[in-house]
Amino acid sequence: MISSAEVECRSDASYGERPQAFTWGSRRSEVAEVLHRWRTPLGIGFWVSTQEGDLFELFYDASQDVWYVHER
Repeated sequence: MISSAEVECRSDASYGERPQAFTWGSRRSEVAEVLHRWRTPLGIGFWVSTQEGDLFELFYDASQDVWYVHER
């Protein structure tokens, strides 16, 4: 299931360069590692692992200014 999330990220030269934590529903998870990063015309995506060892896809849709999360 894909749903919106609040993402805390590091932003140096541009917005959303590295996600550090995210809140999905009532659950807050810290990002342990960014496994893969990509850009599309719509925004930027990340495969991340959490401190708990779970895998997630995070995607920032720049046109809607919203983050989406999908658990893998």
